[in-house]
Amino acid sequence: MGKQHYQITVNGEARDVLAEPRELLIHTLREQLSITGPHIGCETSHCGACTVDIDGRSVKSCTVFIAQAAGREITTVEGLGTPDAMHPLQEAFREHHGLQCGYCTPGMITRAYRLLQENPSPTEEEVRFGIAGNLCRCTGYQNIVKAILAAAAEMNAAKEAAE
Repeated sequence: MGKQHYQITVNGEARDVLAEPRELLIHTLREQLSITGPHIGCETSHCGACTVDIDGRSVKSCTVFIAQAAGREITTVEGLGTPDAMHPLQEAFREHHGLQCGYCTPGMITRAYRLLQENPSPTEEEVRFGIAGNLCRCTGYQNIVKAILAAAAEMNAAKEAAE
């Protein structure tokens, strides 16, 4: 079929890419755009290491062709915060030791971000259910759950203070 131009918006920035329509979004992000937060894990949608946010939904980017992503708004972990101004979730994962090797962390944080957009005050059970599609081989999940609940509390307190 040949390479084609696709326009996508990644972390608020319009980007033009040249790719085969069947190229997976994860490969476009990492190889063409040097956005390396989302990781390649299982490439079968089971692990969640490649999770990104597309148009307000958590999506495993190993299951999306670049042709399907054309014209869409994509947010990766890089779009949530910076080292100098971390998102509350990033800060909570650091503070509550919600990571060990760090391989699953970008996808886990990106999924947690969408979870808290959908449910700003989740219970522990709702957090566990909400991240069930993202696997972690190191932590046992307890500190990940604590980090997400702490971030939710902080985000809610900031929202109340702003109102």
